[in-house]
Amino acid sequence: MNEDAVAERGAWFRVEAGSTGSAVRRAAERLGHHLQLGEARTADLAIVTAELASNLVKHADDGVLLLRPVRREREAGVELIAIDSGPGMADLTVSSRDGHSTVGTLGIGLGAIARQSSWYDGYSLPGRGTVLAVQVWPSPAEDTPWAGGLTRPLSGETVSGDGYAVRVADGRRQVLVCDGLGHGPLASAASDAAITAFHSAPASSPAVVVQHLHRAMSHTRGAALAVAEPDPASGVLRYAGLGNIVGRLVSPGGRPRGLVSLPGIAGHQRPVVREYDYPVDADALLVMHSDGVVDRWELDDYPGLAERSPVVVAATVLRDAGTRRDDACVVVARTRA
Repeated sequence: MNEDAVAERGAWFRVEAGSTGSAVRRAAERLGHHLQLGEARTADLAIVTAELASNLVKHADDGVLLLRPVRREREAGVELIAIDSGPGMADLTVSSRDGHSTVGTLGIGLGAIARQSSWYDGYSLPGRGTVLAVQVWPSPAEDTPWAGGLTRPLSGETVSGDGYAVRVADGRRQVLVCDGLGHGPLASAASDAAITAFHSAPASSPAVVVQHLHRAMSHTRGAALAVAEPDPASGVLRYAGLGNIVGRLVSPGGRPRGLVSLPGIAGHQRPVVREYDYPVDADALLVMHSDGVVDRWELDDYPGLAERSPVVVAATVLRDAGTRRDDACVVVARTRA
């Protein structure tokens, strides 16, 4: 894996043997040095990475690990997301205590992860597997982010044509999901153009932002995309989309509500852009994904998942509903403060 690509986009590793775990640890250390975590925190990162990889080798089925940079205003950190379809755990909190083990080992792995990381969250369901998300920062972690997501390329590709971005512009919380036409580098370039334009777009409504992205992407092959804006103060979600991006409002015990995207391709011709407002419940989650994720999952099949961090929810949905025959992207956001 190219080191510059890991430093910019992150990388997925399939962890099936100890040798793979060593490779992931070395890649994490290189990323920590690149992001200037400092020697002490890079050493902590190495411990966390080794423990996550070891857990996948010992206990997991189809274990994968995403290593990527995360950034806030003045510094960068490293995030690791471990995903598996193994036996799962009935109580992840108990399993994180030192000395707890299900296979006769010392049982210190999850405890070490929690101690050495700046931020840690996870979800596990017996018979379905486990998702663990860990961040290591050079300074204390901030509050759990209000939104989080991840992308995965289709099998055989090294880059994904899907992408996402999150921003707060003049108090407006906004989320972008985009799906560049086709696959590979040209699709990825279209998504990159959308993300760059999103961050520089005016602090205005989703419809205005989508129009801005459309104009900025005229040199690319184009993309399906959608922009959502949860407004906690008014209890409304504003949404504008083009093409086959799926948006849903979901809450435990509630009926999911689909969000409307109009036909069209950002960057091609002149699409019709329309914005829709949706009232949201206090406990509702916004879930957006590309067509590389099948729309057949239900939040109520995952007791307690809605209480976890957005990135853990997104990783769980990607694991169980993502297809390997297409690029895939899932983003989850809280709709209330």
